Amino acid sequence: ELWTHFQSTDKKPDGTVWDMYSDIPSGTPLYTYIFVTNQCGSSGYDSEADCYNREHSFPKSWFGGEVTPMYTDLFHLYPTDGFVNNKRDNYPFGTSANPTWTSSNGSKLGPCTYSGYSGTVFEPINAYKGDFARTCFYMAVRYYGEDAAWPGSDMVTGSQPKAWALKMLMEWD
Repeated sequence: ELWTHFQSTDKKPDGTVWDMYSDIPSGTPLYTYIFVTNQCGSSGYDSEADCYNREHSFPKSWFGGEVTPMYTDLFHLYPTDGFVNNKRDNYPFGTSANPTWTSSNGSKLGPCTYSGYSGTVFEPINAYKGDFARTCFYMAVRYYGEDAAWPGSDMVTGSQPKAWALKMLMEWD
């Protein structure tokens, strides 16, 4: 059902997929996706612009895998470039001044330069940082008190952002 919902929740005015990992709000993205037609299958993750898939912006490993309702909670799922999604992996969001990799729209992967954490992070472009911050806050509020068994991550304890992440996300929102 998520693939069908994306056609309403993440459709750009021209009918293409709104992909926050490839979109350039103030310009023309290098590529766009057509719903269903460009959806990833078991292959197509070799480079950007191959296909789009479902990004758990709050990675499923942070809440224990394919556990419902989190696994299918539309509010933290986005259609994104499959290759960029794989690059993001389950890294926390953060800022990186010296990325090891940069996507075509400027999203970055690299060592965190935000005070309080120094591991690898994924930094979306500025235009979408607020969207991802609000998604993290949604997860923290929605699953508050239901997250005691969640594995968490370097960014969250259960569903709650760690101090460094909370400060950064509030700046992004």
